[in-house]
Order: sequence, then structure tokens, then C-alpha cells
Amino acid sequence: MTSNYVWVDAERSGLTRTDENGIEAFVPADPVNRDYAEFLSSGATAADYVAPPEPPEPTAAEKLAAAGLNVDELKALLAS
Repeated sequence: MTSNYVWVDAERSGLTRTDENGIEAFVPADPVNRDYAEFLSSGATAADYVAPPEPPEPTAAEKLAAAGLNVDELKALLAS
């Protein structure tokens, strides 16, 4: 069975293993973990961790909604 491995974080605390059927599993980087020991003994390599992109800055409308206010409530708040 062929599996692909990818580090889950920059600290290399675990791997994501994907088998040929596309099934993913988390493998902790712990030598006593059977799956990690198998990874080490197999000579397989893991792809480097790639951080996800930063989320875009929220729009003014999204910020307002996150504050739980609507436009009329904001206007009333600013007028007081």
C-alpha cells in the first residue's frame, strides 16, 4: 500500500497520511506510535508543511455584522 505523507505543522508534531483511496489519517510524531514507527522504518518522506494563506481583511459590513450591529444601530450609537 502506497501512502503520501505531509507534515501538519512547522514543528513536525504529526503527519497526515493519505492512502491510494484518498483516505486521510493523522499520525502523531511519536516513536511509540505504530503508524509513525512504520513511517520511519519505511524510508518514506513527508512533504513540508505549507501554512495556509492569511484570511482577507474583513469588509466594513462584515466588521459591523461581527459586532452584532446593523446600520441603524450604529448610527444611533454614533449620534449619542
